[in-house]
Amino acid sequence: MERTMKALLSYAPYDNRYEDVPVPTISDGEILLKVKGCGICAGDVKSYHGGIRIWGTSEENRYIEAPCIGGHEFYGEIVEKADDVEGFEIGDTIVTEQIIPCGTCKFCREGKYWMCTRSAVFGFKQYANGGFAEYVKLDKNCLNHKIPKNFTPEQAALVEPIACGMHAIERANIQHSDVVVIAGLGAIGLSMVNMASLCLPKLVIGIDVKANRLAMGKDFGADVVLNPMECNVVEEIMKLTSGLGCDVYVEASGSPKSVTQGMDSLKNLGRYIQMGVFAEEVTADWNTIGDGKELTIIGSHLSALTFPAVIKGIASGLIKTDGLISHKFDLADWTEAFQVAEKDPNAVKVMLIP
Repeated sequence: MERTMKALLSYAPYDNRYEDVPVPTISDGEILLKVKGCGICAGDVKSYHGGIRIWGTSEENRYIEAPCIGGHEFYGEIVEKADDVEGFEIGDTIVTEQIIPCGTCKFCREGKYWMCTRSAVFGFKQYANGGFAEYVKLDKNCLNHKIPKNFTPEQAALVEPIACGMHAIERANIQHSDVVVIAGLGAIGLSMVNMASLCLPKLVIGIDVKANRLAMGKDFGADVVLNPMECNVVEEIMKLTSGLGCDVYVEASGSPKSVTQGMDSLKNLGRYIQMGVFAEEVTADWNTIGDGKELTIIGSHLSALTFPAVIKGIASGLIKTDGLISHKFDLADWTEAFQVAEKDPNAVKVMLIP
């Protein structure tokens, strides 16, 4: 008799369904993971609301392959593995990187698997069903990492989002003389404040519209926090930098207004890093980039070789995690969980537990 499990499937915008589906079966090189927890990413919420980045404008440019099981911020326990899987045992707690690389494209062959042209992120493809389920199958090409036994469930679930933040901070190439701005203090943004402060720059500035996140920003290493609802952020940054502007602006909010704010805040020859995901297309004055300030525009995609460093950083205490998981819900209560993630002013990261 076929085994079934509970899972949350995305069929269309505003059409998620909690239902019974078959438990995945594994073959050579594969692992079956019992999901212990899965964070709700801002991208999951935007997908639910029909964000163009996910659903496109037609079948031809649609990224998601519905219906599929969402969730890419998951960890779990190995309950089955193929005989040829080496380095992992039944009972190991592991986390897997959010993309299943094809292993054959130009970028995979060069070791830049996070830029794989197939772009198979868990939770958006039928062959890459995600962690909003009781079980998830890990493909033979998955990049898996053991979680230390003393990690809390919250720490294990945070490895993936923090790894994305670490990649963005690496891309920023922060120098000790830099003034660094992190715009958007969700779980990833707060972690980037933490990691940016470890680079010992001249100043770290955090930006958000929520009071609790601004307070956490200070706890995570920001020297200054600014609320764009209460002040003119650009003017304040200019005051703090003798009228020059910041050296680095990391956009982690996914707010279109943050793009213009960032370019206006940067000094001449500054570095703008785009890490946040937008629900819709964004416009900006490109003259600021070229004829104006000669800015360097840098993209940051997924996590790129950072999982081991994040696990080491959490284990050592250098990377903070306290308070980043603000709410936990049973998977069956996904509707309330999504509402909290989107609307609760005290929410930072919400975790679903199958």
